Amino acid sequence: MTGFGYVLQGFRLMWRPGIRRFTLIPLAINLVLFGLGTWGVVHTARQMLDHLLPDWLNWLSWLLLPLLLIGLLLMAYFSFTMIANFIAAPFNALLAQKLELQLTGQSTPEDNTSFWQLTRQTVAAEWRKLRYFLGYAIPLSLLWLVPGLNLLAPFLWFGFSAWMMALQYVDAPAGNHRMEFEAQRLWLGRMPMTSLTFGATMTGMTMIPVLNFLALPVGVCAATAMWVNNKPAHKPLASGILG
Repeated sequence: MTGFGYVLQGFRLMWRPGIRRFTLIPLAINLVLFGLGTWGVVHTARQMLDHLLPDWLNWLSWLLLPLLLIGLLLMAYFSFTMIANFIAAPFNALLAQKLELQLTGQSTPEDNTSFWQLTRQTVAAEWRKLRYFLGYAIPLSLLWLVPGLNLLAPFLWFGFSAWMMALQYVDAPAGNHRMEFEAQRLWLGRMPMTSLTFGATMTGMTMIPVLNFLALPVGVCAATAMWVNNKPAHKPLASGILG
């Protein structure tokens, strides 16, 4: 359960002196997007159920509505998390830089990179993650259209979201060390329980009102702490690191 512990640590780290000011922009972006996402899901869940459920199955609405709402929240919140991270990517990288410097006393390879160079690099990394995300998200989304299998969709989405959350947030500290996306996947795959409990905790956090507004800076701080404690010590592990 160390992944859960890193998230708790992230809450503490984001308020440290010298770090707080770097959390403001990610926090503001998350606040706006999650507010819109919550309103949209609550507004449309009942309408979707009315269209998907035939009249003779209306008696099942008490069971299907919570499942549909959970599934929609997972899809919407995860999508908004991707969008928020895309917009806030350079600020997330900057937050991870400053926090790692405090935790280790050592600068990262990207510390001397200008903000605009950092922006180009982080946006390019977000595009790679987005392509990876769509490769799995589209088939999972189609499950909603298959009777019977659509009951499994919320659970499959949760597992997929946990993995993607880990990939999403760890990119901030790992990217500062010029580790490519494929190498990040390899690194996380070598500590699956830590990665998945971290991602599952962050996924659950996005579904809790108020806490979901804090998810972005907490996730970056937690991933940075996880990186500092587990970063690869040898080049062979990080074969995707740029030279």
